Amino acid sequence: MKCIVGLGNPGKKYKDTRHNVGFMVIEELLNRHQWDLNKKKFNGKYAMEHLQGEKVLLLQPHTYMNLSGQSIRPLMDYYNMDVDDVLVMYDDLDLPPGKIRLRQKGGHGGHNGIRSSIDHLGTKEFKRLRIGIGRPTTSIPVVDYVLGSFTKEQQEDVEHSIKVAADACEYWLQNPFLEVMNEYNS
Repeated sequence: MKCIVGLGNPGKKYKDTRHNVGFMVIEELLNRHQWDLNKKKFNGKYAMEHLQGEKVLLLQPHTYMNLSGQSIRPLMDYYNMDVDDVLVMYDDLDLPPGKIRLRQKGGHGGHNGIRSSIDHLGTKEFKRLRIGIGRPTTSIPVVDYVLGSFTKEQQEDVEHSIKVAADACEYWLQNPFLEVMNEYNS
């Protein structure tokens, strides 16, 4: 069993914000396969499905970004999952819109959702898929930028990166993560 986690904030207020791009990838996967997040537990919404012979959990934590680990850890414990079978997707200011980057481990880089995940998983060694949102080009505070919507100029690139991120998730179900990194980090 593998778990794909998309980080974001719950509620209509945050639906189309840059910080919710992890949620957007989960929604892309749900739409592709006509699935629903039909389970509410572990401070989140999730689906348990089968794809390509693999059982997969898709999770959107509903704890708000800064407490994401409070949803991921209980789900992992309940299903007796190893951290090696978890992939966490989130927004990244240091990547331009349209780019994704996969990593096997790392620090939080100032991202509070990843900081919470590290704290609750008890390790920095879990798979990540970073989705570029770029940095603000004006003097807007970073908090306002990540909680704002994509510009029209960014929208096409972001939609492309969401599809590619979903492709990478599907590829991971059948391939070692190093191979996924080699395929999608180019």
